[in-house]
Amino acid sequence: AQVVLSKFGDHLPGYRLEDIFSRHGVQIRRSTIYDWLSAAADLARPLYELMKRQVLASKVIHTDDTQVKLIDASIRSTRLARFWAYLGDGRHPYTIYDFTQTRERAGPETFLNGLEGYLQADAYGGYDGVYLQSRGKITEIACWAHCRRYWYKAREQDPARAHHVLAVIGRLYDVERAARGKDAVIRQSLRQEHAAPLLSQLKNWLDDQEFLPKSLIGKAATYTSNQWEALGQYVDDGDLSIDNNAAERAMRPVAIGRKNWLFAGSLRIGQRAAAVMTLIQSAKINGLNPQTYLKDVMERLPTIKYSALDQLLPHNWKTRNMG
Repeated sequence: AQVVLSKFGDHLPGYRLEDIFSRHGVQIRRSTIYDWLSAAADLARPLYELMKRQVLASKVIHTDDTQVKLIDASIRSTRLARFWAYLGDGRHPYTIYDFTQTRERAGPETFLNGLEGYLQADAYGGYDGVYLQSRGKITEIACWAHCRRYWYKAREQDPARAHHVLAVIGRLYDVERAARGKDAVIRQSLRQEHAAPLLSQLKNWLDDQEFLPKSLIGKAATYTSNQWEALGQYVDDGDLSIDNNAAERAMRPVAIGRKNWLFAGSLRIGQRAAAVMTLIQSAKINGLNPQTYLKDVMERLPTIKYSALDQLLPHNWKTRNMG
């Protein structure tokens, strides 16, 4: 549990762990550490798959991805692969990681097969295939934080119009702050009363403007117009979010980790990393000490019956062990 958490929670590469242990008088070879990591990931696979099924039962899933280097033995070099994060809703509080060799749409398309509900993501074109394949069973939800970045970039080129839109977006977030902590019904009501008119006014304003398509503000306007329906979906349901920041935060451990361990050695290693990262981050978002949770899970996984595996889901584990 300590080795797994150090590697994928504290982002320490194997050689640093080897040095740390040796300073305490414990000689554990790097090859042994990597064997332990592989064995732990394989042991956790059934629990990982159960968490995945739980997340796919969510009403709303947030997703994001980031790149990582992957060793490609066929070219004796590295190429870019992807880690993906999929966050379940409040009834399925898990962060699931997936690893693919490319950013092709087959990755999210395969993972999200069978989903019915809402998918909140950025405007990556690969998700378009997911929406089409679902035949209306998956509704696209866009991200106002992502949209805001386009207008923020345009503020020096066209300050008056860019700051106008930024001010409107700021008021949309004021509504969210007022709705924070409220139940979904009240949150929806507040959005309908205060956010919906702002969106209507902004759409009318955008329709009346003319932008140079290749300018920064033209790109901001094009992005906003293309995503308009998906950007406005959140006002109709209090369970939806105004942005996808939760999924972006879930990618931070990968971003920090890749600066330390630099690359994934193979597809299998990337998939194993995704499995143990899932356990660590899911424990954290459920308010658990990840080392305590991992230790107990690894002690029980070898002998637990599959029918009792749900006892090891973080929120169930918390109820049984912490009251």
